[in-house]
Amino acid sequence: MHRITIGPASPAVSTTWIAILRRKAGQDVRRKANDVFVVTASARPETVLGYYTLCATALQPGAVPAAARKHIPRYPLVSATLLGRLAVSTTCQGTGLGAILLADALRRAYASATTIGSCMVIVDALNARAAAFYAAHGFMQLPDSMRLVLPMVVVGKMVGPPTEKR
Repeated sequence: MHRITIGPASPAVSTTWIAILRRKAGQDVRRKANDVFVVTASARPETVLGYYTLCATALQPGAVPAAARKHIPRYPLVSATLLGRLAVSTTCQGTGLGAILLADALRRAYASATTIGSCMVIVDALNARAAAFYAAHGFMQLPDSMRLVLPMVVVGKMVGPPTEKR
């Protein structure tokens, strides 16, 4: 897991939520199924404020909204980055932390796309409220679905050029 440390401490999230996160995240990382990014309070690193996961995925071109199709190659499957399990503690909801996590995830997805190749970022919203959150940040919803996509060329315009890591 990667730890992203921010600001002053917030009240702790439920111990059940943290236990599930640790168990699932540990399993996913060990299996190389995805990578997990966790935000904790700088004053209390054991306090989880939010997290998200990233992994590679693919989808059929016909599943991509028409507005996004111009940004993808004509292959049987389109490579993409799945942003999964983005969650914020109930104590931090409405503070902008979700948008900060999303921006960090998009920056990382874009940086990895320059090496691995990924045409878009995909999210599977849990409900209409989550779908509205992603739509407000530029994601396009697939018809009759809670899946939303954001072409990587749009992500690049949002985050700017990737920084070089040494």
